[in-house]
Amino acid sequence: MKVILQQDVQGQGKKGDLVNVSDGYARNYLFPRKLASEATSGALTEYKLREKAKADKLDSDKKRAQAAAEHLKTCAVKLTAKAGSQGRLFGAVTGQEIADALKAQFGLDVDKHKLVLDEPIKTYGLHTVKVKLGFEISTTIQVEVGDGN
Repeated sequence: MKVILQQDVQGQGKKGDLVNVSDGYARNYLFPRKLASEATSGALTEYKLREKAKADKLDSDKKRAQAAAEHLKTCAVKLTAKAGSQGRLFGAVTGQEIADALKAQFGLDVDKHKLVLDEPIKTYGLHTVKVKLGFEISTTIQVEVGDGN
C-alpha cells in the first residue's frame, strides 16, 4: 500500500515522502498514530504539486546563490584593525567581521558560517577568503586589512 508520511518514521522515510508499506503495517501502526495517510488520487496530486514547488524553490535558490557568487567575485572588502609594531594584529579578523563588512560596504547578507578561513587573519595586507554558498557553489573574496590610514 502506498502512503504519504505525515511525520518522520524510522526505517521508512521522512515527512512528506511517498512510501510503499504492507497493508497491515499501515492499518495497524501508521494510520492510528497519524504517522501517514493513504495515497489517494487527490493526495497524490497534492504530493506531486508539493514536490514540484519544492524543486522550483530549490532551483531559484541555486540561481540566487550563483548570482551572489558572481557578485562576490568583484568585491574587495576593506577592514581596519589595530596592530603592533611589526604588523601583527591584536587579535584576529573573524568571519563575523568580514560578514558585517560585506553587509555595510556592498549590501550583501552573507552568513558568517559560509566564510571559510583556513587560518585566522592576523596580519595586515590582502587575504583571500573562500565563500561556500551551498549547492556546491563557492567563490573567493579579497579581504584587505589595513590600519585605517
